[in-house]
Amino acid sequence: PLVYISILVPVPCCFAAAHKPVISVHPPWTTFFKGERATLTCNRFQFYATEKTTWYHWHYWGEKLTLTPGNTLEVRESGLYRCQARGSPRSNPVRLLFSSDSLILQAPYSVFEGDTLVLRCHRRRKEKLTAVKYTWNGNILSISNKSWDLLIPQASSNNNGNYRCIGYGDENDVFRSNFKIIKIQELFPHPELKATDSQPTEGNSVNLSCETQLPPERSDTPLHFNFFRDDEVILSDWSTSPELQLPTVWRENSGSYWCGAETVMGNIHKHSLSLQIHVQRIPVSGVLLETQPSGGQAVEGEMLVLVCSVAEGTGDTTFSWHREDTQESLGRKTQRSLRAELELPAIRQSHAGGYYCTADNSYGPVQSMVLNVTVRETPGNRDGLVAAGATGGLLSALLLAVALLFHCWRRRKSGLLPPAPGPGESSHSICPAQVELQSLYVDVHPKKGDLVYSEIQTTQLGEEEEANASRTLLEDKDVSVVYSEVKTQHPDNSARKISSKDEESYENEKL
Repeated sequence: PLVYISILVPVPCCFAAAHKPVISVHPPWTTFFKGERATLTCNRFQFYATEKTTWYHWHYWGEKLTLTPGNTLEVRESGLYRCQARGSPRSNPVRLLFSSDSLILQAPYSVFEGDTLVLRCHRRRKEKLTAVKYTWNGNILSISNKSWDLLIPQASSNNNGNYRCIGYGDENDVFRSNFKIIKIQELFPHPELKATDSQPTEGNSVNLSCETQLPPERSDTPLHFNFFRDDEVILSDWSTSPELQLPTVWRENSGSYWCGAETVMGNIHKHSLSLQIHVQRIPVSGVLLETQPSGGQAVEGEMLVLVCSVAEGTGDTTFSWHREDTQESLGRKTQRSLRAELELPAIRQSHAGGYYCTADNSYGPVQSMVLNVTVRETPGNRDGLVAAGATGGLLSALLLAVALLFHCWRRRKSGLLPPAPGPGESSHSICPAQVELQSLYVDVHPKKGDLVYSEIQTTQLGEEEEANASRTLLEDKDVSVVYSEVKTQHPDNSARKISSKDEESYENEKL
């Protein structure tokens, strides 16, 4: 049987996405005297000591390949050198010059802005010089008889140019070096500010990123970032993060945004071009008026809440409530919300009618439908009035009956009552000789722990008798209180049985 074996072979198709290795030189110069040696190191990310390195040396006779077990190579010939590790692209070239001149100007392979540029005027076999002069673009830059090195701190692109050194010997000998073109490399380009959305809708978030790129030789250089809007409104402090999140943006957050990037020491600072961000506002729509209690049903004397809401709309919204008949404003509220409430603390019958509300978030007011509010009386209020009237009438009749009984009792006690009328005769006395007691009120609801009156009996009087009794009572200043008969019911008498006491009379002191 046939056996199929699948072999996956990595294809070097994506070198552009991989980091180039970087060559470093020791000593850190690019010009040497013939016979001297320099050591090249191929630096790459995640280099393993067991990997082999391929070196490419280009000279006028062609290109020569050298394979080394490690990542270093010792050289003594002029030319362009590149290196390549497994799975990586070739490095940028390094040009080395091994010179036979008597005086050479040595400069480092790469100098980045912010670095200290060191130039060295070197005589073969370290022969003594009495003075050294440096020129830059044909102009004298410095003359010294103490140090043969020239240091330029905080190098920048302003220091780019053609350099040369001139040495003076003991016998006024003059030695001129080769010309050396120095170009200060950019540590990082001006950052570019990017936003996840340059026209976001109000209420949404926006992420800002300040993007720049360090060269492979200085990929470990720490940078700090910050963000600004319009007239240098600082949106963030300096941070190691190149990103900033704006959790919620509103229309007033529209403007010109830019970012800055700088080294930790602050000697290199660059900012981006501005980016215009226009925050979009959604006009209000779907304005609705509701009430609490719902349905526009209000109870007189209680609170009514008018709730104005919108289906859509962003930003600060001004809500306003109105009566349909007068169109006067009952209240206004401006807030960043889809709904607002207006409380009417004590609703009255006069508040019944049509109501509407409007909402406006700077595009013009939008009105709701009219909601009809009805106000009904509190059931307890009407019952209370009826009960109070009935109770008042009963109490008045009861007091009149009690007063009459007391008056007659006193007259009977003093023997002033007339004799009972004969058959066919009528009595005009308000105190008949024989009083019939009729039940007026029975079974007053008891309260626990109290003694209550369960039955009170009074006599019925004619209109004339009642008038005479009222007049007599008004003229009688000796007023006392009397109970003719009291029947009581104790709270624990669950069978509602009424127990009777003997007739008792109570007489108070004169008022």
